[in-house]
Amino acid sequence: MKTRFAGVLTIVLGAVLSIATVVFGQHQTSVPPQPGNPPNAPHPPNADPLAHVMFPPELIMGHARQLGLTDEQKSFIRGEIQRTTTSFQELQWKLQDQMELLHETMKTTSVNEQQALAQLDKVLEIEREIKRLHIGLAVRLKNRLTLEQQEQLHKMRAGHHMRMGSGENNPLHPME
Repeated sequence: MKTRFAGVLTIVLGAVLSIATVVFGQHQTSVPPQPGNPPNAPHPPNADPLAHVMFPPELIMGHARQLGLTDEQKSFIRGEIQRTTTSFQELQWKLQDQMELLHETMKTTSVNEQQALAQLDKVLEIEREIKRLHIGLAVRLKNRLTLEQQEQLHKMRAGHHMRMGSGENNPLHPME
């Protein structure tokens, strides 16, 4: 019984940690593709395997002038961020409710496995929705950028990685 509880607890903790990463906007920076580091190369644990092909909204908007974003692009991006933030907040509240229920299920001395796993499924479904929301936003934003703007962002990120290797501060992601 203790082994089952430990297994379920490990899954729940992993789920909570992945949600915390999304919630607080903290993301691992993966190594950009380079001749010695192809795009399909293994990534460090917890690294975002899509980081080198997508652009965070704060990176795009933080360099709007440099990228030459049009008013239409800026308006679209702001609108998408606002809609996504609203949906995200609603999902966060749902997730919190479901995590509380999972906690209640798990805190008893004898845990009903079927009930615990059913509740875990509810938590994981909300996590899936959050990840889908995050990827959907990234895709919509990338699709609004011109090829030239995307290339500029790749260069900015590559320059950022070079500076980070030399110990400089990160101007692209001030929250890191």
